[in-house]
Amino acid sequence: MTASRRRNLARTPVSTYRLQLGPGMGFLRAASLVPYFASLGATELYASPLLAARPGSTHGYDLCDPGRLNPELGSEEDFAQLCAALRHHNFGLVLDFVPNHMGNDSSANLWWRDLLANGPSSPYARFFDVDWDPVKPELRNRILLPLLGGQYGDILAAGELQVRYAEGRFTLHYWAHDLPMNLRRMRPLLRHGLAEFTASLGDGDPGALELQSILFHLDHIPDYTESSPSKSAERIREIEIARERLSTLTASSPALRRFVDSRVELVNTPEGDNDGYRLLHAVLEGQVYRLAYWRTAMHEINYRRFFDINELAAIRMEDPEVFVAAHALVARLAAEGVVTGLRLDHVDGLYAPSAYFEQLAREITGPRGARLYVVAEKILSADEALQEEWRLHGTTGYDFLNDTNAVFIDGRSAARLRRIYSRFAGEAPAFSDVVYDSKQLIVASSMASELNVLAHELNRISESDWRYRDFTLDSLQEALREVVACFPVYRTYVDESGWSTFDQKAIETAIARALRRNPATEPTIFSFIQRMLLPDREDFARRAGNAAAGDSAWRRAVRFAQKFQQYTGPVQAKGVEDTAFYRYIPLGSQNEVGGEPSRFGCSVAEYHDSNLRRAECWPLTMLSSSTHDTKRGEDARARLNVLSEIPDEFRAWLTSAARSNAGLKTIVDGQMMPDRADEYLYYQALLGSWPSASPVDPGDEFVARMVEYMRKATKEKKIHTSWINPSEAYDRAVAEFVTRSLTGRRSVRFRKHFAAFHSRLDRFGMVNSLAQLVLKLCAPGIPDIYQGSEDWNFSLVDPDNRRTVDFETLAAGLARPFEHPRLLLENWRDGRVKLFVTAAGLRLRKRWPELFTAGAYDPVEVSGALRDHVVAFTRRAGSRAITAVVPRFSATLTRAAGSGWPLGIAWSDTAIELASGASTSLEEILTARTVARGPDGRIGIAALLAEFPVAILAE
Repeated sequence: MTASRRRNLARTPVSTYRLQLGPGMGFLRAASLVPYFASLGATELYASPLLAARPGSTHGYDLCDPGRLNPELGSEEDFAQLCAALRHHNFGLVLDFVPNHMGNDSSANLWWRDLLANGPSSPYARFFDVDWDPVKPELRNRILLPLLGGQYGDILAAGELQVRYAEGRFTLHYWAHDLPMNLRRMRPLLRHGLAEFTASLGDGDPGALELQSILFHLDHIPDYTESSPSKSAERIREIEIARERLSTLTASSPALRRFVDSRVELVNTPEGDNDGYRLLHAVLEGQVYRLAYWRTAMHEINYRRFFDINELAAIRMEDPEVFVAAHALVARLAAEGVVTGLRLDHVDGLYAPSAYFEQLAREITGPRGARLYVVAEKILSADEALQEEWRLHGTTGYDFLNDTNAVFIDGRSAARLRRIYSRFAGEAPAFSDVVYDSKQLIVASSMASELNVLAHELNRISESDWRYRDFTLDSLQEALREVVACFPVYRTYVDESGWSTFDQKAIETAIARALRRNPATEPTIFSFIQRMLLPDREDFARRAGNAAAGDSAWRRAVRFAQKFQQYTGPVQAKGVEDTAFYRYIPLGSQNEVGGEPSRFGCSVAEYHDSNLRRAECWPLTMLSSSTHDTKRGEDARARLNVLSEIPDEFRAWLTSAARSNAGLKTIVDGQMMPDRADEYLYYQALLGSWPSASPVDPGDEFVARMVEYMRKATKEKKIHTSWINPSEAYDRAVAEFVTRSLTGRRSVRFRKHFAAFHSRLDRFGMVNSLAQLVLKLCAPGIPDIYQGSEDWNFSLVDPDNRRTVDFETLAAGLARPFEHPRLLLENWRDGRVKLFVTAAGLRLRKRWPELFTAGAYDPVEVSGALRDHVVAFTRRAGSRAITAVVPRFSATLTRAAGSGWPLGIAWSDTAIELASGASTSLEEILTARTVARGPDGRIGIAALLAEFPVAILAE
């Protein structure tokens, strides 16, 4: 399997540098940075989406036109300059591609605009995942558009919905929204007052006669509800003819233009109880879309979205025509050798991920049919492995991120940290209960409409089978809600080819948990759901009594299972990452995408096992430590991990911090704001993100960042405030608490006490950071450097982690000769030490690519009393070998040894034992020293790490 993944690759990456394109970072700016990326040692530019997105997009994930480059990033000529720079430096281009959804800006996305104008008869009706026959009959053959800022009736009465006419086209405008209007359904407006108007012109007026003829023409054009190809084509053709006739008429007849304008003015200026209200409503009721208050989406939206974001509409990538249209430009760029790899966004949203990967590998290839390097954003839950049969080279690296983070968390402190948290914040339930409650909240609120659809389909299935017809709609919906809330992974992958052991275990686990939590519920309803989620073809045939009926029922169950699978992923993401992670925070560094806070650390042996699996199955998987979606930057997590080594010191500091800031809270209706749990969250965020270069005064910008972070965190938590139901009082109280604690006279005591504790945390966090960096640079896989993370990255969740990077300073620092590592270590707060290690590791990979992309992985034996404080492994290919050696639990180590700095003197008799074939002397890459093996073949850690806390030995 491993060999087949490497075979016939257009280009094998060695390392990637992730660059966020957007305002201030267009094609020309990116081109100017390629020399810096090359000098750093990276081999591929890994770019955020660069296809045409919603105007003003800051990230590119709201793709609107997959057939062209984003004009806001530059022209085709500008892109050509970027490609030329990449070729000059022998760089590949890994492109972030969005296969699941598009931005539905009705001006920028012409597919969506055509859908809004023509509904089921649109040639793009099959492109979007729209339910044209939804639960609510009023929405049959219509699309709910939840974009209004208030109730529809209020918006209508306020005159905020404005109709415009130009060149035979009517459009509807609501603030920045520009919506097409169905010309055939504009007949009530054009006929309103027409008799009186034509009478005023006199009999036989050519203009009046032409308008009446156009209206007659519109009367006989097929309606937008017609979806047959012939009727749809006829409709589109005849609508265009009618539009051209109307445009010509209003351009040539001032009287007719005044008449049309007067109708438009009537509906745009409703006054008192005039006909404008009713007429505009009648016209809007005839449109493909039904305008609604944005909150309505929670219960009635009938197009699938990306998570719960109304502005991102899911597309049906399983349709071959959609696949071809969506990949048109990407396919060309790949065939030309411009794009050499793809990063696939949110693949769990796809109807059939495995089939998509197969089609992608088959149809999107490099020059001469060579395969592209492809990784997928697949979040692996605890004990979940990437499907080996998928035509991928791996994930985008969250699994590696969490494994590496865990090895620096001292699991022996789990109980103490949880106790500290519960005593400070109030009694805290188990994480599994927090997840269950959080997912229940998401299912009942922002994603209730999707569950309604699933429940009604399941009800229709049960009604068609006499064995299950006694299950009521309400009972099925409640049982489904419980199964979703208890689902242990993002999703399963059942399709017509069957299911895997993983699928079966996940579904059976969810059913068993739902039964335990609902002992009063009729158990057979859960058995029925399990049968629908794991549909057995033979079982369906046997129960139906004949093959045809059984096959039809089985296919219907498979479709239900696949739609169910598209639902559990978004609920998991919103419920766990965007809710539970802000409600349960004994140690914030664990609360990361794909993380499992109930898993407190891992052993060195477990870490090696994870890397061995990657080396065997996914040697080219991406290795990440920071991304545009991580909850904290890599160095913030590394710093917070030190708390697991010093829980008692943390408890004492926490108590003192709370006492210092006790008078800064706000009391509203007898409630203290912020609450203790949010205060705890704030202190951990502060400890993780405080800049090393400013140990006492972080500056106004940092204060503003912390205010914004706490605003987002408390809203994501969804207890006292939320995005849907914001509490102005709570939001203001939190902002004031953060600001007062960091600025002004009363903050001096807190900041002084904070600086003392933070300084200790900071130093050992730095060691953790360098250690995890060396592991990433040397482990099996392709390391990615997220923009700016070659310097200290203490960022928080987006948008904080997408701030502008000072590349000029980084490039100047890289161009300047590095000081001796000892001096870099002494001045580590300036970030050059991390830049140095990053460049050294990337350049080594560039020099020996085969060693890192195909080399074997061998855990290194460590001996001595402190062996559990070392992570070491060897990568070997032919005569080449490197050995990475890093410490862990440095704060515990130095405390136990009674030593301070450097770490070398703390190691006592600890040593590594390299394989018998290893050289007697090796080069330590970072310090440029020669390191000799002892007579017993061992290398002492005290000597190896005497000058620098991490090492890479080369043979």
